[in-house]
Amino acid sequence: MQGALQGIKVIEVSQVLAAPFCGYQFSLLGAEVIKVEMPEAPDCARNRGPIAELNKNGLGLTYQVQGGNKKSLAIDLRTDAGRETLLRVVESADVFLENYSTGVMEELGFGYDELRVRNPGIVYCSMTGYGDEGPKSFKGAYDNTIQAASGIISQSDGNKPGLSFVDYAAGYSAAFAISAALLQKSRTGKGCYISASMLEVALSLMAPEVAAKQCSPLQEKPREAGISPFATADGIIMLGAFKPSQYRKLSQCLKEQGFEICSLSGVEVWDDVWSNSEDIYKELKNVFIQEPTEKWQQLLDKWDIPAEPILTLEEAIKDEQIITRGYYTSTSENSEIRLPSAPFQMSQGGPVINKAPPTLGQDSREVLKAIGMNENEIDLLFLERIVE
Repeated sequence: MQGALQGIKVIEVSQVLAAPFCGYQFSLLGAEVIKVEMPEAPDCARNRGPIAELNKNGLGLTYQVQGGNKKSLAIDLRTDAGRETLLRVVESADVFLENYSTGVMEELGFGYDELRVRNPGIVYCSMTGYGDEGPKSFKGAYDNTIQAASGIISQSDGNKPGLSFVDYAAGYSAAFAISAALLQKSRTGKGCYISASMLEVALSLMAPEVAAKQCSPLQEKPREAGISPFATADGIIMLGAFKPSQYRKLSQCLKEQGFEICSLSGVEVWDDVWSNSEDIYKELKNVFIQEPTEKWQQLLDKWDIPAEPILTLEEAIKDEQIITRGYYTSTSENSEIRLPSAPFQMSQGGPVINKAPPTLGQDSREVLKAIGMNENEIDLLFLERIVE
């Protein structure tokens, strides 16, 4: 079965996480994604992960989780022949995706203005830390520094969340923008330039808080008892009674168990949630500690009140719900490595991993043949170490 994006060709000049993850969304859906790397300075993600042998071979798990279905072209863009060769590849592409610091692609001769001369319909997406204008536009960035600059770490009580979620959210955001540009191109015939900012992605992830701070900068966000964690007799459960109606439902649930909490039953509107939350929290804290997590989970499920125990990652990845959905995919019949797929399913043309992440330069010859280069031309590029 063909993927939904079959026939789309993406040139991905990328490194680390954000752009490789963006390109991965297209490769999962059937697009031809050609990952371009410098032979002597490939994506450093290839050498990261818990399995030393994979790191040594340039197939570290950090690379693999966003490398499936892609092709690898290893080419030295510092040479005239290397630049001209990639420009020929770009001529037949739909998308050019890169995540180097602002100005780097222009210095190499691969800015939007240069590429649209060779391919007027190209959709060009530049992913950077801060966007392509402003006082920080030329500054490099990583997920952790963007978390610091955006206020995320401050919002997390001074602690950096232990995952690179800004990188991944930036990848999704850019993939959406590229998809929109491709749809626009199908109507207008025109390509476009996309400037994607990780800082703006981080702020977008906190949109309600960002808007509130601009209106009431000194007002702190109040605790909402209904969406707080509570210690149980043997663990911790995260409660998800968000709406006022769910507070009242929780009141009925607990009353059935012999716990009368008047402040819960009296919640009618959002102001009641915010003004009574401290009192509600104290009473709930005294209630939940009295029974084990599993009993509370069963009871809350019965009343259709969202709640989940706080699991370790080791526990979460083995959850029956995830296994049932078929979220993990082996890259080959003999592979013990199961990679995360896409977080959605489609009745037609959906995401699938049918090709293992490529070694560096694994597809160089195939990619160059596809643009019409003959064997002698290709052999010369290999001989001169321009392509590997």
